[in-house]
Amino acid sequence: MKREIESCKGIKWIGFAVLMILVNTGCRKSQPVLNIPQLVKITEVAQYGGKSSVTYPGKIKAAENVKLAFRVAGPVKKVYVSEGQQVKKGQLLAEIDPRDYQLQYDASLAEYTQVKGEADRVIELYRRGSVSVNEYDKAVAAKKRVTALYDANRNALNDTRLRAPFDGYIQNKYFSAPEIVAQGTPVLSMIDDRYFEVNADIPVNDFIRREDFVGYYAVADAYPQVQLPLELIDISQGANYNQLFNVRFRLQGNVVKGLAAGMSVTVTISFRPGTEELSVVPVSALFQERGKSYVWLFEEQTQTVHKTVVWVEQMNKDGSVLVKSDLRLGQTIISAGVNDLKDGQKVRPLPSVPASNVGGLL
Repeated sequence: MKREIESCKGIKWIGFAVLMILVNTGCRKSQPVLNIPQLVKITEVAQYGGKSSVTYPGKIKAAENVKLAFRVAGPVKKVYVSEGQQVKKGQLLAEIDPRDYQLQYDASLAEYTQVKGEADRVIELYRRGSVSVNEYDKAVAAKKRVTALYDANRNALNDTRLRAPFDGYIQNKYFSAPEIVAQGTPVLSMIDDRYFEVNADIPVNDFIRREDFVGYYAVADAYPQVQLPLELIDISQGANYNQLFNVRFRLQGNVVKGLAAGMSVTVTISFRPGTEELSVVPVSALFQERGKSYVWLFEEQTQTVHKTVVWVEQMNKDGSVLVKSDLRLGQTIISAGVNDLKDGQKVRPLPSVPASNVGGLL
């Protein structure tokens, strides 16, 4: 009897528990579902193609800095120039003592005069049929040999004089009289001042638009009011360790008096307007679907998002991406949490941090 009573109590408790579950379930179903828009971070699209020019720091370099050496060896007789001196093309810069080379030249000149005269007589007699072919061949060979020796000694004598290969100025002087220099050892270094080179480094953003470069000029720190026209020489096809590409320009040296190698300049590159529809978006705004890249475009009036396809052109080190798309300057896109959104979903932009709230701590 006691066991039957305990069984009935157990059944009552089970029934009570089931009843409470049904009541709670009914209460949950009767509560309205809250549709709270998701908080998102937004940013504006930047139109890369809108920039008409960019400016980068640069440096003036000597267009041609050459080391000058004698083609012959010997003691330096005299150096006629000093460091920093302006010289003209063909001007005598230095000279090696020509004594030994003069003797060799005089000896070869005497031999050349004698052998050439004899050979010419034999050649003339051969034309008249008075000598054999063998004698003619010997005369021609002797003339060639003595002529080559004479030319070599004459050139060696001329090479004892070092002349300026172009207009410019002397950069360094390495030897003085009566030091002995070996053949090919640099004696002077000289800089061509008819024109300079200007070097600047550009980022990949501008390198990919190099076909749209249309104009260049530089402004030297020493002459801030003067625009120095530049001529593009070349652009390196490989980036350095900073992911920058070197650009070389030619600058005419007579544009402004006083320009010198080593001066700092700012280089301005102008672009052909409206040639590319490139937009700049943060890399965090991109998401992938079926092998394509998209961003969420934020519609301010409806507070909803819609996906827009983009084609990635270049990833930048600063976290931005160059894309081709239908995006326009000033449009708003979602820049964080893009993988949790759905097309047409209502969202709520995060409020901007006031300027007084440094670091967003308040």
